[in-house]
Amino acid sequence: MRVLKWTLAATSAISIFAASNAFAATELAWWHAMTGANNETVERLAKEFNESQSDYKIVPVFKGTYGETLNAGIAAFRSKQAPAILQVFDAGSGVMLGAEGAVVPVAEVLKKGGYEFNKDQYLPGIVAYYSKADGTMLSFPFNSSSPILYFNKDAFTKAGIDTAKPPATWPEVFEAAKKIKASGAANCGFTSTWLTWIQTENFSAWNNVPYGTNENGLAGLEVELKIDAPLFVDHFQSIADLAKDGTFRYGGRTSEAKQLFMSGECAILTESSGGLGDIVKSGINYGVGELPYYEGHGPQNTIPGGASLWVFAGKSDGEYKGVAEFFHFLSKTETQAQLHQVSGYLPVTLAAYEETKKSGFYEKNPGRETPIKQMMGKAPTENSKGVRLVNLPQVRDILNEEFEAMLAGQKDAKTALSEGVVKANAAIKTAVGN
Repeated sequence: MRVLKWTLAATSAISIFAASNAFAATELAWWHAMTGANNETVERLAKEFNESQSDYKIVPVFKGTYGETLNAGIAAFRSKQAPAILQVFDAGSGVMLGAEGAVVPVAEVLKKGGYEFNKDQYLPGIVAYYSKADGTMLSFPFNSSSPILYFNKDAFTKAGIDTAKPPATWPEVFEAAKKIKASGAANCGFTSTWLTWIQTENFSAWNNVPYGTNENGLAGLEVELKIDAPLFVDHFQSIADLAKDGTFRYGGRTSEAKQLFMSGECAILTESSGGLGDIVKSGINYGVGELPYYEGHGPQNTIPGGASLWVFAGKSDGEYKGVAEFFHFLSKTETQAQLHQVSGYLPVTLAAYEETKKSGFYEKNPGRETPIKQMMGKAPTENSKGVRLVNLPQVRDILNEEFEAMLAGQKDAKTALSEGVVKANAAIKTAVGN
């Protein structure tokens, strides 16, 4: 078996971001994919760190979408011009794990800076997802999120739906969407961002059904998808049926559907908790509920989305010390608490979570604790630890093509999922060298 690798000379890269003289601050490039309110958060964090000391300067650089940022980082490393820090979305974790010699585990980076990594300080579900089997944390979980349900309170009221009781199960969501559409309270009842991450990967975890074999890839590289099972077929057929008259509206493969909700076009949205910043800025009268489930299956626990920060190999000791200082800054209770409260992303540390609770933030902001409770409410099962494939971005693209054909009326859900599984399984076998 051959693990997917980059053919790279990992240890010889010389940073182009080193200080020009002994008195200048060492510049550390941070390539990221944050837009809108989240980009403002990235800029603010870099500014606060830079102003807190004079030895290092974090330089945030926007590199496009999550996929574009990952590809840019890979290309830069191959050309020996890699940034110090690369933000990689959850689907890219398997790719980075296969990049043998190209990255330095964050636990080692922290040690280089004089800090000791203690996994007990971090939210268990998050740190486990970004760690090796022996518990070594590979990347810093910068913006971890959980999918939740957002709803337009004004549209609910117009349609006669109780805003104090948002739909908890998928059948309830579908019925509410139909009622909203029929009443004219909104042009579209329901939409969703990230059909792959939310409606397959988290759908399987939250309903405690397998996404694939080998514990969804966490127990081994050879994985066969199981998302053509009846529960998935019934779920996606319900979405396809709603799409026929516009009750469900497709926005795009990633976060594009968020705009349909913020504009008032669609009244119900399943989206990352990390989308909260933009939704707040939109001024829409919104409410929050848990991710829906099917009775008899869930709810179990959700799995992390968002992204983490990876550190490239080939940097100087001084640069690693600077990165360690930055990660130490990001781990501070006040930093994590503020990041969580402003952005909607989960606090990485338990101390930040406890501090936020102690401050009364959740009492003043109902629903903001929902994504944390979803992830921490129950101990993960083999079905709900996460999804890790060496080519998960490619698998998502394959499935998205099938979903788009289904929503266009070209295939029913059973055909789309069956064909998607066959194509995805073939791509996984190729990726692991079988």
